[in-house]
Amino acid sequence: MTLSMYQASVPVFKQMLGGLSGVLAKAEAHAASRKIDPNALLQARLYPDMFALLRQVQVAADFAKSVSARIAGVDVPSFEDTETSFADLQARIEKTLAFINTLTAAQIDGSEERRILTQAGTPKEKIFSGQSYLLNYGMPHFFFHTTSAYAILRHNGVEVGKKDYIGNY
Repeated sequence: MTLSMYQASVPVFKQMLGGLSGVLAKAEAHAASRKIDPNALLQARLYPDMFALLRQVQVAADFAKSVSARIAGVDVPSFEDTETSFADLQARIEKTLAFINTLTAAQIDGSEERRILTQAGTPKEKIFSGQSYLLNYGMPHFFFHTTSAYAILRHNGVEVGKKDYIGNY
């Protein structure tokens, strides 16, 4: 049995974004029940040179939408980074999911050899095949940022576990 590019991407992004949404809901409830300023969590970092929670979520959503779009051969939608609250982050995840849900298996399957160019015209320009872009670049980055968001919240006392991180499947 073969695994299609669609099966290896969109359902995984949807599952993990669902888990991230659930973790954020628990974080918001945690802050409210303990009378913690939500910004204490939204601006929390694992280490000073790492992104804060807010940015981790933005970047995770960005990877989900941009990887999906590129392997589907469609334009990557542009989302402004204006989120400042848990509600804003939930809206960004919903907007990302809404976009991903517009993509079909027919658009993505067969994209293993599609030429993917990242950061065109810059010194960081890189060319990938669709499969390499998905499996060696996009997914690792996406998982890094979703894991970092989870770890920030867990480190700050939010009662979440592996089941919350993984989401529904």
